[in-house]
Amino acid sequence: MTHIQQEENGFLAGDDLDSLFSDVAMEPEVAAAPQDTRDLNYFQQLPVKVTLEVASAEVSLGELMEAGEGAVIELNKAVGEPLDVKVNGALLAQGEVVVANGRYGVRLTRIVNRPASQAGANET
Repeated sequence: MTHIQQEENGFLAGDDLDSLFSDVAMEPEVAAAPQDTRDLNYFQQLPVKVTLEVASAEVSLGELMEAGEGAVIELNKAVGEPLDVKVNGALLAQGEVVVANGRYGVRLTRIVNRPASQAGANET
């Protein structure tokens, strides 16, 4: 082991500091190359909630409390208009209801492209 001298203040002097690292191989560190392609298989397995929103309406609490069985609340979309397809609450597409094997489904008719700056914002 190399003898290291310290100055009066406890710090190592110039050449003595270099001798601390003489036993360590001085190989340049290899920086990890950035990955141009990411493995997206992990993300393809994450579950998301897909909902089909037929339409909506805004009513007062009083109107809602007065409504009874058989009451009709008028919604904001006309018959035949595309319905909103939302993923985790964010608008993804528009589509139409279909029946497949006795179950409801949705046929996507238009994919909504949003700017990246709005990608995290939920639409209502």
